[in-house]
Amino acid sequence: MEIKIGVAESPRELVVTSSESVEEIESLVSDALGGKSEMLSLTDDKGRRLLVPASRITFVEIVPTESRRVGFAVGS
Repeated sequence: MEIKIGVAESPRELVVTSSESVEEIESLVSDALGGKSEMLSLTDDKGRRLLVPASRITFVEIVPTESRRVGFAVGS
């Protein structure tokens, strides 16, 4: 799954690919934005940890990854 995070005063968004479920990601984001945690802590699919101060988060977009189709379309 791909997670896009907007950070205040940064022109680019952070993009993290994670194998965690949508529910796990939502819970972590809710805890950070709700004040239960000062940092949003995510682990990507390679085991790297990303820490983002909750006060700097402007948006979070969770995009479930779809299996990519490989091949060619045959038109008529």
